[in-house]
Amino acid sequence: MNLFVKKNLEQLLQEAESKELKRSIGKWALVALGIGAIIGAGLFVRTAAASAESAGAAVTISFIVAAVGCALAGLCYAEFASMIPIAGSAYTYSYATMGEFVAWFIGWDLVLEYALGAATVSIAWSEYLNKLLKSVAGWEIPYEWCHSPFQSDNGVHGIMNIPALFIIFLLTLILIRGVSESATVNGIIVIIKVAIVILFIALGWSYINPVNHTPYMIPEGTAGHEGFFEHGWGGILAGAGTVFFAFIGFDAVSTAAQETKDPKRDMPFGILVSLAICTVLYILFAHVLTGVANYTEFEKAGKEASVAYAIETYMTKYSWLALFVTIAILAGFSSVILVMLLGQSRVFFSMSKDGLVPPIFSKVHPVYQTPYKSNQIFFVFVGLFAAFIPGDVVGDMTSIGTLFAFVLVCIGVIIMRKTDPNTPRPFKTPFSPVVPILGALVCLAMIIGLGAENWIRLIVWMLIGLVVYFAYGRHHSKLQNQKVA
Repeated sequence: MNLFVKKNLEQLLQEAESKELKRSIGKWALVALGIGAIIGAGLFVRTAAASAESAGAAVTISFIVAAVGCALAGLCYAEFASMIPIAGSAYTYSYATMGEFVAWFIGWDLVLEYALGAATVSIAWSEYLNKLLKSVAGWEIPYEWCHSPFQSDNGVHGIMNIPALFIIFLLTLILIRGVSESATVNGIIVIIKVAIVILFIALGWSYINPVNHTPYMIPEGTAGHEGFFEHGWGGILAGAGTVFFAFIGFDAVSTAAQETKDPKRDMPFGILVSLAICTVLYILFAHVLTGVANYTEFEKAGKEASVAYAIETYMTKYSWLALFVTIAILAGFSSVILVMLLGQSRVFFSMSKDGLVPPIFSKVHPVYQTPYKSNQIFFVFVGLFAAFIPGDVVGDMTSIGTLFAFVLVCIGVIIMRKTDPNTPRPFKTPFSPVVPILGALVCLAMIIGLGAENWIRLIVWMLIGLVVYFAYGRHHSKLQNQKVA
């Protein structure tokens, strides 16, 4: 048995011609899909968290560092997506460049980003729904029906998080119905939340107080910020690892390659344009937020409510905007969950076609041409986490899992240039191998900034994956069985 057996590029291109999944997505729908996945609550929550904990007003630089890492990785994703336009994203690219064993780990790793990420976001969606209900109707969902059994408040214990389960169920139904329908719903949500982000930037600009941007970085010796990653440039790097969560999602665009009308042309466009648009909005948003309110206030106000706090405290003329921000956060959560569930089902669709996970994950609906069984299974899996597990269980594991995938995609581009130099590349990563090497290094630096605790969690998750691979994957691998035959 060869653990590092690679998938033949010709075989991958033949799979790309398969009509199992319906090709119905155009390039602007891909851009909307990318923005839908990228702009979520991460922008509203993580900006304040990174600013208060480590970066101060220089969180704008943290966004630039994170954006550089994402852009470098995005260029590598774009090359692979144009070369190998099939579902599977980083999993498929790794299979062609570094072999089955590495590909398995990437596929398993992406469960952290997509499935568990969707569960975490759905729990936060439930919390913000309650905030909206309280501000609009003066009524809240009873505590026991919007929290897990492991949570309690004033003697009241949670039973089940019904709103979190509901949003997972609703979005799963949309995904089963068809990817074009999903793209339409996502497009509407994108328009709503981008409009509200632009509105905050435009209205908040005149409320910027230059004093809040001085000093720009948290000075050394500031109380509560003694560690290297809590002030100065170290704080900016840690902040980049924190706000990186707000960029997660552009890679999910590549999981829809097999359902794109012209993937060789449209995939690079969708990945890079969505990333560019979001980066500009992020930097402007962070600049305005840290200018309207001082970073020291975010810890007191509560990171999740910091944007609403800044509006209600300093932009009193526009207090109605705080309600709109809550709506934007709910919309942002919804589209992030939608794209994460889409990405997870497509990754396992590819893994199932290769025999590494059971064939039920690649069962396609006879009418809608979607992997509906995979959607149903992940509804149960994600729904169990959403309904019965607290939202802070996963934490930064989503970010570290994604960064790990980015590192391997960057390395994969260098390997593929050596092993298959003559393969047509509709889009080529510029200045290779410099760009892929820098992409891998920047992403590794952000992983270091996330701390040893998250490394341990990642290693434990990968060890579980190791057991699953040797218990099932290697015995059912179609490529391994071909080699044996």
